Amino acid sequence: KWFQKAAEQGNADAQYDLGFCYNKGYGVQQSWAEAVKWYQKAADQGHAVAQVFLGFCYLKGDGVQQSWAEAVKWYQKAADQGYAVAQYNLGLCYDIGKGVEQSWAEAVKWYQKAADQGHAVAQNNLGVCYANGNGVQQSWAEAVKWYQKAADQCDANAQNNLGVCYANGNG
Repeated sequence: KWFQKAAEQGNADAQYDLGFCYNKGYGVQQSWAEAVKWYQKAADQGHAVAQVFLGFCYLKGDGVQQSWAEAVKWYQKAADQGYAVAQYNLGLCYDIGKGVEQSWAEAVKWYQKAADQGHAVAQNNLGVCYANGNGVQQSWAEAVKWYQKAADQCDANAQNNLGVCYANGNG
């Protein structure tokens, strides 16, 4: 009720919150169309979290026509604001070449930005880039450094990658 009142008055936080309620069915009937409507309103005002959630909707085709390109567009807007989740998502899109032309250099750029903010999965993925020499000079020391940071946050993939490095004498 209160989110609705504030959202209708143009409050971006309330618009995002109301979108999230519709996304999850919290206090309202779950509706992707309503979730997208409110995420869009907040995203259009520059709300970074709403931009990421709107990107997720486009990625999955929830309440909108599925579109990697639209997902990337919204991730880019949030990433440009320094939002680590968006930076990681954008890095992943460049990594796998979905919605953008595949580019290791761009993947590394965005993983690095998210990793520097402590995003564990981005740290692991950055470690993988260093281990394989994708978009960067191959370096086991750098790979281990990033795996360790992610492993310290209980990222299971990073813990495994770190174990493999040590078992093989790399890093």
